[in-house]
Amino acid sequence: MHILLCGADGFIGRHLEKALRREGHRVTAAVSARSRRAAHTATDPVAVVDFARDTQAATWLPRLHGIDAVVNAVGVLRDTPARPIDAVHARTPIALFDACADAGVRRVVHIAALGIDDSASRYAETKRAAESHLLALDEDDDLDAVSLRPSIVFGRGGASSALFVALARLPILPLPGRLLDARIQPVSVHDVADAVASLLDRADGVRGIVECGGPESLTVAEFIASLRYQLGLPAARVVRLSDRVAETSARVGDRLPGVPWCSDTLAMLATDNVVRGEGIASVTGRAPTHYRELLTLAWK
Repeated sequence: MHILLCGADGFIGRHLEKALRREGHRVTAAVSARSRRAAHTATDPVAVVDFARDTQAATWLPRLHGIDAVVNAVGVLRDTPARPIDAVHARTPIALFDACADAGVRRVVHIAALGIDDSASRYAETKRAAESHLLALDEDDDLDAVSLRPSIVFGRGGASSALFVALARLPILPLPGRLLDARIQPVSVHDVADAVASLLDRADGVRGIVECGGPESLTVAEFIASLRYQLGLPAARVVRLSDRVAETSARVGDRLPGVPWCSDTLAMLATDNVVRGEGIASVTGRAPTHYRELLTLAWK
């Protein structure tokens, strides 16, 4: 197939492109004008897009000529003037999905996030808006759509992954109390990429929401402890932070561009983020990478 991959220059998108090309697909990488890839030649097709401003379906229609399927892996952690979260997560994806329906590009895979149903963060609200619109188009039989909802995606190049590894190196680990109890199900970025490739290739046309996580859930504190063990370090002393201190530190992070710790991160991690049912094993046909092997198999 000829696939338009939105967010090909992002953490998940880079791995998706490799997986799709490995399966023999032709990929047009949809990237921002700021990306170095915007200067690629026709032998490595690139579409220059702007998820902050391309909020009309008419803008996307010419880009869909000759496209068989679309994957949207664009995401931001916080709202900024350059990349407003409402546009990047909601208005532009909605325009893209409408354009797919108009152009007859039926197969769409959208990367959402696990836990967005139970979170009041702007990240979750905007992700829900795009997903709801996509699933409505699917219900009307305008698209064959999948919203893939991963838990914490782990791999080299991911900002949150780097934060977890940095925390794992601390001999004294200060953590918000809510993160000591909330459960996550970290998943390798390679498994996420393989799941997308499988969803595009499957003849039975899986549709709707597919949840995506590793084979076992654990608390955030337990996950950091496991990473520390994988680094060959002795157990750290965990210090429980009060809600007030945690919220203050997150608000400080809100003011620091590029830092993955912020109010939305705290809100998402404080909510259980675990898979119901089989998850991606039912899509890929194999068990996902266990969290005890993530440094060996995904941090490379």
